Amino acid sequence: MAKDKILVIGANGQIGTVLLEQLRKIHGTDQVIGSDIVAPREENGPFVVLDATNVLAMVETVHRHGITQIYHLAAVLSAKGELDPLRAWELNMRTLFNVFEVAREVKLDKVFFPSSIAAFGDSAPQYDTPQATYLDPSTVYGISKVAGENWAGYYHKRYGVDIRSLRYPGVISYQSMPGGGTTDYAVEIFHEAVQHKLYTCFLREDTLLPMIYMDDAIRATLELMEAPVENIRIRSSYNLAGVSFTPAQVTAEIKRYYPDFEVQYQPDFRQMIADSWPKSVDDTAAYQDWGWKPQFDLARMTQVMIEKLSEKYQQKLLITQ
Repeated sequence: MAKDKILVIGANGQIGTVLLEQLRKIHGTDQVIGSDIVAPREENGPFVVLDATNVLAMVETVHRHGITQIYHLAAVLSAKGELDPLRAWELNMRTLFNVFEVAREVKLDKVFFPSSIAAFGDSAPQYDTPQATYLDPSTVYGISKVAGENWAGYYHKRYGVDIRSLRYPGVISYQSMPGGGTTDYAVEIFHEAVQHKLYTCFLREDTLLPMIYMDDAIRATLELMEAPVENIRIRSSYNLAGVSFTPAQVTAEIKRYYPDFEVQYQPDFRQMIADSWPKSVDDTAAYQDWGWKPQFDLARMTQVMIEKLSEKYQQKLLITQ
């Protein structure tokens, strides 16, 4: 039986970095090809410098490496996208169409594309946002995700392409910094805390948002992609929940480790974006279809983040001494 050969597009990003490593542990280093617009600082396996807006380069990469699955993670995120909406739309949609068209033409086994809670807007219920509800996003990033969900359903129904997707909440990790999203504060705040610095938060202290720890996000992605095709009922994107909290709540948890840690609040344009998003989501469909269940709550996530980041900054200090 032929082995899967996987291409990860956007492998240098916050999720891509961790997903690439995990996929290599499962499938073998040589079976998983990383790719991004620039090479990583450290290459721990096969890597291709790939501009995902260039469909010919993508086709060539897929054929040369015998790719059977693509994880497409390249995108301009919510906050960064609002600084140049037309560029964000063009990049997000062009890369998506390139992946879907390559999958159709080459007949790839599976494609993963991430959606987001940014797909929701003011009309969706803010608490326990259901799987099927109004999708009227307030950002170009969210608009591109809704369009992507609809195109994913179309390619599956019209061409039989097995595209699977998750609506990620804010993803929290210690491995790399986030790339311009509205939930970035929930990563930045830990970096400042372990360095004993004052943190200036760009959201109000009472802004409740859905979040997920990276380990849970990666596990959900892999569980979805490994589920039998007959179990995948949702061909737009599955709601995914981890834990919802506010800046004030995560600050209180951090203060258990650093009692003198201080946060000041200076909401900016990202506050309006956050206010249009859900405060919690209902991921019952993911549980029913492929057994999804998060493992990290706020306390456990905080403990791991502080432990890992403390180790990282201690190592940097030793290197510079």
